[in-house]
Amino acid sequence: MQTMIPARAPALAPLCEVRSILKGACLRPTRQRLALGRVLFADRHRHVAAEDLFRDVVVSGEPLSLATVYNTLRQFCAAGLIREVATQSGRSQYDTSAGDHHHFYVEDEDRLIDIPGETIRLDRLPAPPAGHRIVAVDVLVRLRRVSAPGREVAP
Repeated sequence: MQTMIPARAPALAPLCEVRSILKGACLRPTRQRLALGRVLFADRHRHVAAEDLFRDVVVSGEPLSLATVYNTLRQFCAAGLIREVATQSGRSQYDTSAGDHHHFYVEDEDRLIDIPGETIRLDRLPAPPAGHRIVAVDVLVRLRRVSAPGREVAP
């Protein structure tokens, strides 16, 4: 499936705001990070695949490679600016809301929907192996659209 490039450029966050976000995360504001950050943080909360972000950055006029987009997203994740959500085998989406919450994943639309963290109760987690501690629990609830009550749409 090939993604079409949109006709108009995406919204961009102010350069000074993105510079501040990066410096607050102890990341040097390089040209590539600023370009990605301006597109990624234009909307306060966004779920986006790397390929879609790449397309948006290119349309905004910034020449970057897809490899640079992936590398920068990994850096943003490591700095706690965004979260990676594995949705399919070998495919992830990136969430600009790094706070405590979970997701519904609509499989036939390849779309994430937030579930507030407090709405899922995890009463008992297993004890981690010796020498380890639990740092996060991510819940992904997979959904498929139904065509009529009690009937699933075939994948």
